[in-house]
Parts: sequence; structure tokens; C-alpha cells
Amino acid sequence: MKGLLADTRPLADPNFRRLWTANIVTVVGAQLTVVAVPAQIYAETGSSAYVGLTGVFGLVPLVVFGLWGGALADHFDRRTLLQITTVGLIGTSALFFAQAAMGSALGNRVWLLLCLFSVQQAFFAINQPTRSAILPRLLSDELLPAANSLNMTVFQAGAIAGPLVAGALIPVFGFSWLYLIDTFCLFATLWAVVRLPALRVEGASGWPPGLRSVIEGIAYLRGHPVLLMSFLVDIIAMVFGMPRALFPEIAHESFSGPEEGGLAFALLFAGIPVGAVIGGIFSGWVSRITSQGKAVVWCIIVWGLAMVGFGLSVAVADRVPEAAVWMLSASVLMLVIGGAADMASAAFRQSILQSSAADEVRGRLQGIFIVVVAGGPRIADVAHGATAAIVGTAAAAAGGGVLVVVLTVAAVLAVPVFWRYRLARPGGVDA
Repeated sequence: MKGLLADTRPLADPNFRRLWTANIVTVVGAQLTVVAVPAQIYAETGSSAYVGLTGVFGLVPLVVFGLWGGALADHFDRRTLLQITTVGLIGTSALFFAQAAMGSALGNRVWLLLCLFSVQQAFFAINQPTRSAILPRLLSDELLPAANSLNMTVFQAGAIAGPLVAGALIPVFGFSWLYLIDTFCLFATLWAVVRLPALRVEGASGWPPGLRSVIEGIAYLRGHPVLLMSFLVDIIAMVFGMPRALFPEIAHESFSGPEEGGLAFALLFAGIPVGAVIGGIFSGWVSRITSQGKAVVWCIIVWGLAMVGFGLSVAVADRVPEAAVWMLSASVLMLVIGGAADMASAAFRQSILQSSAADEVRGRLQGIFIVVVAGGPRIADVAHGATAAIVGTAAAAAGGGVLVVVLTVAAVLAVPVFWRYRLARPGGVDA
């Protein structure tokens, strides 16, 4: 049983332990703001169109500052950069609190909210590549999969707990208290990053971190097919295999839920993060895998097959309405399996990136990683929504899963070096 549970050896390092412990506190607070911002915008405007603008105001700075932030992380002392961006996150959360506390005195606050959200996402986009880039300086390559699994488990648990807590607190305390809680939670992360040692970049370029530095980071991938493939297979999995845009329609049309949400809607949205948390809890095996390329491929194939199963379950519910309850259970189970596979895939891909890239480009590659992780599901939302309008939700979900499997196999056949990639250390087992 001990071998099945999460590998906690990375927590023996005091720096990682402080960061991870602080993240438990911070991630819940962050999720409170994630829920509060669109909820407050809807309360201010009564318009889902304005709420939808959070996608644009969030994605653009995430892409721009994710790439530039990676370049900054390859130029400046990473501890200093983490301190600055954490203070920036605290400041934006405090401004969120201030505008909510002032209430109607500010008039229509929707554009202020959207601008604050953009600033917050810019700080986040610089902070996250930097945080990921320091792990190989704190831990050995052998411990990176376990460390990434621990981090992702906390993030996904927060993604479940945060909205539940926010939903309960907003009617009682209002928006201002959620922002204030987030502000104070972020001081835990500030405490952890202040305690870090100096983390100057080994072999940092003398060039200032601008467009040229970003282009150099992207060009680095051309000579490293394993790293390039780690991004490609993730794009395949997310763009073709993430059916979350279909959940509202599926919950209403296939499982007879109300248009505004309901139990089926909540269960579908919870399925993938619940699977990721379960996968993280039972992730002890990831540290024993040396054939990390094969592990990524198999995890993505399992993800694709789970989405096929999800689509088939929806199809059965559409054709046999009396079986809808059982098919809802089957659909959620498929999403849970997919979430667990995606967690393992992400842990291995992140570890490959951290251990294989040179320190002087690690920040920029982590910036690209953030852009891929953030952009892939958003592209999937558009693609699945458009496809479902033509062939239906069940066919769109199942067909996307099939494409994940086919395209992943094709990519591996085209670049077999990724399949053969393994971590050079004794004591592991083949994936």
C-alpha cells in the first residue's frame, strides 16, 4: 500500500516543503478569486457576454507574460522574481478587495474588474514558469515526477474545494471577504519564497530579456525533439480530447438537468479534477518509472480512450433515456479515469522538461508550457462546440477521443526518439 500512495520524499527538502505547504493555503484562496471575479461581473451586469470577456482578459496576458516571464526567469535571480511577482499578486488581490468593499461608490466596476484580472494573470504568468524552473535546483531528477505530482494534487484539490467554499461564502459574506481571504493566503507563499536560497541562473545570456530571448527559447526546441514532442502530445490531448465545453448541453439534454446547472452539471465538471486528485494520492508509482516517454504516451492513450468511453456513455443516454442515471455514473467514471491519466501525463511531461532542458532556457520552456496548458483547453472549447453543433455532443466527445489516440500514435511513429526516452538512473522500472 505504501508503494501506491504518493511519494513524499521531495518534502524532505525544506525549501520544497515550505513552497508546497504554502501552496495548500494559497491555492484555495486563489480559487476563491477565480470564482468571485466572474460572479461579481455577472452580478454587476447580468450579462454572460461580459463574463465571457474574462477569457480574453485572462488569456492574452497569460500568453504574453507567460512567454516573456519565462525569459525573465532565465535572466534574473529566480528567488527575487518570485518575491516580486508574489507581492504583485498580493497587491492585485488587495485591490480586488478594495473595489468590492467600496461598493457602488465606484459606479460600474466591470472594466475595473477586467483590468485587475488581467494584471493578476500577468503576475501569475511570470510567477508560475519561475516556480517550476527552480525545482531542478532544489531536487534531484529522480524526485521531480513525485514533486510535480504533489504540486498538481494540491492544485486540483483546490480546484474542487475553492468553488465549493466560494459558493457557500458569497451569499453570506459577499465578494469582498473572498478577495480579502485570498490576499492573506498569499502571504504564506511570500513567506516560503523569502526563505529560498539565491537562485541565479547558470549560464544566463547577457542579452536583456526581450523578444529575442523568447525566440531563442522557442528555437531551442527545434534541436531537442523529446522536449518538442512533450508539448505536441499535450496539445493533441487537450485540443482534441477536452470536452468541457459540452458539459452544460450534455447535462441538460442527455441527463435531464436544468438549464442553469444542477447535479449532473456539477458532477461532470468535477469528474476530471476528482480523477486528478485520486491519481495524485495514488501516485507512488511515478517515481519508479524510468521510461518516461512511454509513460506519457500510454497516459495520453488512456485519456483518449476515456473520452471515447465518455462519448459512448452520452450516446447511450441519448438513445435509452431510462438508462440515463447509469450512463451519468459511467460518464463521470470515464472523466475520473481521464483526470487520473492526465495528472500522471502532466507529471511526467513536466519532469522531462525540467530534467532535460539546460538551466539557462528552463524558464522560457516553462513559459511555453504555461501557454500550452492554458491555451489548449480554450481551443478545445471552440473546436468541440463547433463540432457538436454539426454531429452532436456524443459524437464530438467520442470522436475527439479517437483522434487523440490516432494522432498520438502517429506522432510517436514520426518521432520515435520520444518513445525511447528514459530517465538515466538505477532502480526504476520500464513503463
